[in-house]
Amino acid sequence: MVASPPDTAAVTECSAITRCVVPVETRAPSGETNTYIIGEDPAVLVDPAARTNTLDELVAERTVDHIVVTHTHPDHVGAVGAYADETDATVWARRGRVDRFTAVTGHTPDREFGPDTTIQLDDTDLHILDAPGHAPDHIALEYGRDGPILCGDCAVREGSVVVGAPEGDMRAYVTTLRRLWARNPPALYPGHGPTIDAPRETTERLLNHRARRERRVLGAVEDGAVTLAEVLDGAYEKELTGVRDLARATVRAHLQKLETEGVLEWDGERARPR
Repeated sequence: MVASPPDTAAVTECSAITRCVVPVETRAPSGETNTYIIGEDPAVLVDPAARTNTLDELVAERTVDHIVVTHTHPDHVGAVGAYADETDATVWARRGRVDRFTAVTGHTPDREFGPDTTIQLDDTDLHILDAPGHAPDHIALEYGRDGPILCGDCAVREGSVVVGAPEGDMRAYVTTLRRLWARNPPALYPGHGPTIDAPRETTERLLNHRARRERRVLGAVEDGAVTLAEVLDGAYEKELTGVRDLARATVRAHLQKLETEGVLEWDGERARPR
């Protein structure tokens, strides 16, 4: 067996969903990613970010038949290959994104899914939901009909989600938040941080946050900002030390959204009002 990092906390979220908090060497919020195990026999391993002693034990206690990731950012897929080899589970990847999945994980998937694919479990089903925005291949997983949703990096209980161009699509992200708001599941299980037990309030907060940032981006352009750096300075009042690159990518995503919607002109280098 491969040596595992120090033990981390495992929390049972509901009778069928277990969360394991896994440390990751990325800029993920708090340096941790939530890995989930759904069911026991069979079980689905979701977002195995890295190996830990706790996750090893949780996997060993179950019959893991499937491995699924919400998206292929490195802080969600680091142990896909290791657990696939150990469990002989069926590894799934998004249709049309298999090359991306293989390049990031180093593992060739066994099956492909699309939106509305269902993975059958003994007591209920796991439904794949389209959820792009944070990443182009992003999906969410609904446990049963009208059940809790594992939402990956669509939402967090506190703070906000980075949606940075060119990887992120702000227009798609806002649509995903609106869909989650409309579904109003009993809970959202995010990729980072604690369970979201008030999904509608949280998605409203995130939508309002994006609307406020968009108004500031548009206002900066209307006030004469032209370059990305100028728009960035106008759109943020807070100190950006350590996160300026993320803020820059976020502003670019907002500019792309506003250009697509015909609100302003943006050619990738210079912005101007319409």
